[in-house]
Amino acid sequence: MEVIKRDKSRVPFDASKIEKAILKAMRYGSGMVDEKIAHEIASEIEEWHTNNGAKAIDITRIEGQVFEKLIDKGAVLTAKAYEGYRKVREFQREENTIDKEIYGIVKQTNKEAMDENSNKDATVLATQRDLIAGEFSRDYCRRMMLPTKIVQAHDDGIIHFHDMDYFIQKMFNCCLVNLKDMFANGTVINGKLIETPKSLQTAATIATQIVQQVACGQYGGQTISLAHLSPFVRVSYNKHKKAVEKEGHEIGISYSDEQIEKIAQSRLKDEIKAAVQTIQYQINTFSTTNGQAPFLSIFMYLNEEPEYTKETAMLIEEVLKQRYVGMKNPVGAYVTPAFPKLLYVLDENNVPDDSEYRYLTDLAVKCVSKRMMPDFISAKIMKQNYEGQVFGPMGCRSFLSPFKDENGEYKWYGRFNQGVVTLNLTDVGLSARGNLNAFWKILDERLELCYEALMLRHENLKGTISDVSPIHWQYGAIARLKPGETIDALLDSRYSTISLGYIGLYECVEALLGTSHTSREGDELGTAIMKRLREAVDTWKAETGLGFALYGTPAESTTYKFARTLKRRFGIVPGVTDKDYITNSYHVNVREHIDAFSKLGFEAKFQNISSGGAISYVEVTNMTNNFEAMKELINYMYDTIQYAEINTKSDYCQECGFDGEILLDENGEWYCPNCGNRNHKTLNVCRRTCGYLGDNFWNKGRTQEIGERFVHLDNRVYKGN
Repeated sequence: MEVIKRDKSRVPFDASKIEKAILKAMRYGSGMVDEKIAHEIASEIEEWHTNNGAKAIDITRIEGQVFEKLIDKGAVLTAKAYEGYRKVREFQREENTIDKEIYGIVKQTNKEAMDENSNKDATVLATQRDLIAGEFSRDYCRRMMLPTKIVQAHDDGIIHFHDMDYFIQKMFNCCLVNLKDMFANGTVINGKLIETPKSLQTAATIATQIVQQVACGQYGGQTISLAHLSPFVRVSYNKHKKAVEKEGHEIGISYSDEQIEKIAQSRLKDEIKAAVQTIQYQINTFSTTNGQAPFLSIFMYLNEEPEYTKETAMLIEEVLKQRYVGMKNPVGAYVTPAFPKLLYVLDENNVPDDSEYRYLTDLAVKCVSKRMMPDFISAKIMKQNYEGQVFGPMGCRSFLSPFKDENGEYKWYGRFNQGVVTLNLTDVGLSARGNLNAFWKILDERLELCYEALMLRHENLKGTISDVSPIHWQYGAIARLKPGETIDALLDSRYSTISLGYIGLYECVEALLGTSHTSREGDELGTAIMKRLREAVDTWKAETGLGFALYGTPAESTTYKFARTLKRRFGIVPGVTDKDYITNSYHVNVREHIDAFSKLGFEAKFQNISSGGAISYVEVTNMTNNFEAMKELINYMYDTIQYAEINTKSDYCQECGFDGEILLDENGEWYCPNCGNRNHKTLNVCRRTCGYLGDNFWNKGRTQEIGERFVHLDNRVYKGN
């Protein structure tokens, strides 16, 4: 006689196992152990099945008989304990929809979760905690919060519903933090009032505390302005002057005005250095609730606060100097830090060779050649696109639309993005199977799907009360609402943006025409597609009054996910799905041979169409000794494109001290070319991931994309003028 277990396997019948189970129930149920009753029940069950000629008995049948016999023999408490134990065991045996994912995070086998974000170390407990919570939240969202067709479209890679793991909470994406208001009017952190700073050092410290708090209440990037710190340079300067005069008087020395100025400036310089160091070290050593450093960008625009241009310049200079040096790794070698992202504005007072602040741009050229920062925003081009205004992106690349307050003044700080849904253009191109008429029809259908998904994001935030994140909604980072007040007024207008993202324009055109979008025919089609996307968001914006915008998606992990879903749906299509990544936004494909100037010139027009933000990049070799070439490239950016970045390599091997480029082998594994070290823990590799720098390695698709990037400016070929 055999017993059929739950997994359908069979084992010999053993009455002693029944007896042991009853005894356990007795111990944990009534507390009264009666071995005689346990033995009787086990024997009776065995006898009953033997007499009935049973050859195989289901385990659940035996469990039911045990419960019935315990009741018959008056052991009610034992029967209840036995039934409770059985239910717990059934629950434990049940395989939840996310069990494998969570177990994989703990055991370091869930590669998709571990490699989702190149700035998260998934071996660290704090990060694992966030990832585990994210798996639960994503699962709940898929089952309980989103319509089936949205979930299916997401799973099929037709669209990407971003940050699903945070959708369960009333969180938004990214923002421009209003430090100016928070400094002027004070703020509150953890129930403690923070008043207006009395020095630059204090202001820098408070700024980093604000940044950390803000990061804990949202899931995207944030940007602060260096110009908002510049008034405190003057505050500290005046403070130092008074202190010098007082000290001189106390020790009986009458300092001249020139001496007072010299000493005060020296002390101010030291304080600026300390303040900037505070920001750099705090941001890179903080860990937020999601297990990573705050995704912070710092906007550096000389003309933002005209009264404090000189002070802003002093801060910019020190930020660039410290970033050029880098930060020390565990063995004490200077390496490239990932944060904060630096946004340097090129303008008429710092680009021409004879301009007052050209020395800052030259320092920026030197810095970016070694540390991949800063990124560059052209004030000239931005003013053409945004009503003469210049402002920073919210984090990596998300740009706002012009908005005027009740006084008719443009307002940028204290605004935010509600969320993103990305359209897979490559899937639309392949679905049309070469038929352009079918393509436009499918594109319109997919856009309607994206609109529905975006409205779900908007409606999910409706009704959110300010209490959910006081630093954002009550104490100045975004607004100063009252406790219990909803944020709806900031949602139901163009105060905030909501973004239609897109990816894979190159592959879409390739699928339809068999040619790159850099060809004449491909350029025409690619531009037409981009204009159709822009037309869609502009229509939604007009119809709803909401801040819809077109956004060139960063797609750190989405690029790999889409590549996999495309292969499943369409197989291997040469030039389209024959790799593990999809080309970001409108970018020229990473494998295409094109020089840096041509690439930026070609991509510039797409930034004007992408009203919600986009960024272009060029890949260069080590240009630290070719200042003239880099200077020419950055001058070209100023004249040509709104927002661009330069990628170089500055890696380090902790095993042998190699300082150069860590390489990828044919299997996509990183190794030191000097000693062969492959241990990720002792390799410092920093690459541009998706606008931000990543320094914790990448998923398979992004790694392949990084390895296949064509070098657009080669120091060995281009020697400048």
